[in-house]
Amino acid sequence: MTTYRDAMREALREALTRDERVFLMGEDVGAYGGCFGVSRGLLDEFGPRRIRDTPLSESAFVGAGIGAALGGMRPIVEIMTVNFSLLALDQILNNAATLRHMSGGQLSVPLVIRMATGAGRQLAAQHSHSLEAFYAHIPGLRVLSAATVADARGMLWSALQDPDPVLIFEPAVLYNSQAELPADAGATDIDRAVIRRAGAAATVVAYGGTLRVAEAAADALAADGIEVEVIDLRTLRPLDETTLLQSLSRTHRLVVVDEGWRSVGIAAEIAARAAEQGYYELDAPVQRVCTAEVPIPYAKHLEQAALPQAEDVVAAVRRVVS
Repeated sequence: MTTYRDAMREALREALTRDERVFLMGEDVGAYGGCFGVSRGLLDEFGPRRIRDTPLSESAFVGAGIGAALGGMRPIVEIMTVNFSLLALDQILNNAATLRHMSGGQLSVPLVIRMATGAGRQLAAQHSHSLEAFYAHIPGLRVLSAATVADARGMLWSALQDPDPVLIFEPAVLYNSQAELPADAGATDIDRAVIRRAGAAATVVAYGGTLRVAEAAADALAADGIEVEVIDLRTLRPLDETTLLQSLSRTHRLVVVDEGWRSVGIAAEIAARAAEQGYYELDAPVQRVCTAEVPIPYAKHLEQAALPQAEDVVAAVRRVVS
């Protein structure tokens, strides 16, 4: 069995080995081995030129990554948690995402930014939010979310082949999760969503940390003879509308599970696209299961109450199939 954390480390090792232009930089990625242990041992293996500890300034080291990418390198920048990425939002939005367009295609920024995301660890409001929708809103970025061990292993190399900036969101609650990883596991297709479970009763769309919630709900519903189709988005920008609409044409019902907030989020965007392009396929109103619209609480029982749970998804599916 391979943990999500170890899969990410192997992805980093592969990238560093295959391409001399690749290097990793971020807070505590070197001697400490990464805040979540993802880069443990890589400093000894590849040295301080390729595994670079940075000062505690997200704007500075993301900016350095942009400069390195413009200079022909393939930097991987690790931001400790998504909340801290807001300190580098100017660099990400006003520089990385815009330079290709502002230069008329003369410049590209082949930068990969990795960051932990999500709640479930009692780290309270400044370390626990799911802000993927902030970045999926920005033209010029590709936004990925790795929900499985296989994608944790396979997404990074695919992201490094993109000539434009790519953000990879890693749900922190998944770092200790385990799964069998085939020896020949290859790169992940980051252009398409994937159907994780087939079914005809309803389409349940999830990504990142909510995939396991959707799958647990699907297991509970199957015990009552309700088979749902579970889609893992994998890529949040650009969204794979084709897979979504094809599934909707088979099931005619849609439930979206999103650890982000309900207002103006990923779930809202998927619901809107389903209404715009699949309205006549819908036999029931779209249901959204999202995080409560509050800063993430510290107390464990309140944190769990705020987050989407399997029973919430089960209830939403029952509403659309009733």
